[in-house]
Amino acid sequence: MNFRRNLISSAAAVLLSFALIPVASAQTVLRASDVHPTGYPNVVAVENMGKKLESATAGRYKLQMFPGGVLGSEKEVVEQTQIGAIQIARISLGILGPVVPDVNVFNMPFVFRDEAHMRAVIDGPVGKEILDKITSSPARLVALGWMDSGSRSLYTKKEIKSPADLKGLKIRVMGNPLFVDTMIAMGGNGITMGHNDTYSALQTGVVDGAENNPPTLFTANHYSTGVKFYTQTTHLIIPEIFVMSKVAWDKMSKDDQASLMKFSREAQWSNAPYGTRAWPNTAASCKLQAFSLRRSTKKLSMTPQRLCVPNTAVSMPS
Repeated sequence: MNFRRNLISSAAAVLLSFALIPVASAQTVLRASDVHPTGYPNVVAVENMGKKLESATAGRYKLQMFPGGVLGSEKEVVEQTQIGAIQIARISLGILGPVVPDVNVFNMPFVFRDEAHMRAVIDGPVGKEILDKITSSPARLVALGWMDSGSRSLYTKKEIKSPADLKGLKIRVMGNPLFVDTMIAMGGNGITMGHNDTYSALQTGVVDGAENNPPTLFTANHYSTGVKFYTQTTHLIIPEIFVMSKVAWDKMSKDDQASLMKFSREAQWSNAPYGTRAWPNTAASCKLQAFSLRRSTKKLSMTPQRLCVPNTAVSMPS
């Protein structure tokens, strides 16, 4: 663990030393981070935003995406973004709660009726107000826009039919005390850890389950760790957010800032609705459809037919 922290600290120092250094043709490279893998809808949305900015500025700005959590956990990425080592970060709002407490209004359980309700709120004046609060806070972050992340439910090795079934179970949650309290209220024990640590924790039994949206169950390979049950509690419908380091923002001209904000808004809209336009027929989406995930607790099992044709070959889970 210490080696990993030292490695990430060294990487952050290198990134900071080269951050925003103009390259050939006076081009400025904006380093963007995401814990999701290449091809994930939110990763693609930020990449497309970068392409638009590069075109609008005649190549003066170029976005370089680092997906898959290669620059660290979301907590570590937030810290690097605050000092300018990373310029743009797509993060969960849950991780931002301890940094900007105002956003915890969206991190509360069952605060939204459904995903459509959540979209209506973040795309409206309340969503804009929260973005402005982040930008005006001491966090040294500029809020660019919202991302959809669907709803979060439980997946466990033991069948869950009632809160009593969660008693004594260790469930991985994001690093926010609010989520620990939520899991305790639901009957379980909330264990905070980074997204990239969850796979091994599930595999080795450090935790008995986790909570996240269905696509992450597959793109993070959590389905292969011995998880047998998916309980669609939808207890959290949390938007994700993409932010820019204020260090980088302040170095942009007013015109370039306006262009980036315009393209950020377009990225926000291109990301909705989650699971349809933003989630194409990729290998992961076919795995998702191939599993029978019902609205009640359902043992994970394969359906006999392929439900979609992916862009790449599908290696179905056994």
